[in-house]
Amino acid sequence: MNPGCNAAKSRVDTHYDPVMLADPRPGSITGFPYVWTNSDTGSPTGGIRLPRAGDGAMLDSVNDRVKVVPVPDSVLTERVATVRAFNRLYTGVIGVLDEGPADAEYSLSEARVLFELAQQDQLQVSDLRKRLSLDGGYASRLLGRLETRGLVTRERCADDARRQLVTLTAQGRAAFADLDHRSATQIGSLLDQFADTDQRRLLGAMGTITALVGESAPEPTVALRAPRPGDLGWVVHRHGALYAEEYGLDERFEALVARVIADFAEHRDDPRQAGWIAELDGERVGSIFCTPGDEDGTAKLRLLLLEPVARGHGVGKRLVRECVEFASAQGYRSMELWTLSLLAAARGIYRGAGFELVGEEKTDAFGPLVTGETWRREL
Repeated sequence: MNPGCNAAKSRVDTHYDPVMLADPRPGSITGFPYVWTNSDTGSPTGGIRLPRAGDGAMLDSVNDRVKVVPVPDSVLTERVATVRAFNRLYTGVIGVLDEGPADAEYSLSEARVLFELAQQDQLQVSDLRKRLSLDGGYASRLLGRLETRGLVTRERCADDARRQLVTLTAQGRAAFADLDHRSATQIGSLLDQFADTDQRRLLGAMGTITALVGESAPEPTVALRAPRPGDLGWVVHRHGALYAEEYGLDERFEALVARVIADFAEHRDDPRQAGWIAELDGERVGSIFCTPGDEDGTAKLRLLLLEPVARGHGVGKRLVRECVEFASAQGYRSMELWTLSLLAAARGIYRGAGFELVGEEKTDAFGPLVTGETWRREL
């Protein structure tokens, strides 16, 4: 007997100590001047209204407070033009991907149905229609074609004969696996056109758009682990690249990070020090290190790093908490760190973890004139 409908519903030697947490650049949310339509039926499937005066909002990345910021009409007009230009560009790129190989067996609509059905055992036809914004008649014809080809089966719900369940057959799952492989290969070829740094920038931008205008997604998995071979070099590289890109610091900053890392590696067996690499869904996105300080009983929090794609998931707070707890367990009486005043999000995390600002000074040791800060807390 088939299950009921309810069962089928969606289920270093220097006093400078770099501490990195790139501060998100808050900006006004202006919205998108488009209503999306179903490519098969032409009917509206949803959208976001044009922003009106007073709609502008900025997110305080430290305190998560929303501040209303009026957006002048002239600025709004310019931003709308920017969004429309991006939409034309992106439509061209995604259109090539959607068309797929010249010998593709399935239309885009058919491929979308196979994808949705592959995510679970069964799905109500009404739920499938809502997810893909299909009208009843078109959905029925589409599923009929797939059923004729032996890719899906349809049956009535056991507890409500008015509703239908649709399921992928073994042949349908094999077809989806082939489509999924082809799609991944196409997107991989697109990404291969860009260097690693540019790929990360692209993914970070996509993540920002998704977070602002997309539907809520499952919270990604955060994991902390000890550094493995190759991780220390990655920490140096990402500090150098991110600080240069976001704050204009030169190669002397990267050299400083390299000295900190080299010192850590040379004393890898010292039980008073430790390091952690943060992963988000299996990808490296952050780091932090605890090392002995210049004074007896004092530990240093060093090299806190967070990739742009990991912002907003609590990774920075978790790294700091882990580092502080380790220092306390090792018997240190206090902990200190050195950072830059322009890293507002990082400073918020330190303050929340019990650190207090105890000193500051101007420096141009890494190119631009910046304010270095020393923070400290008792353990």
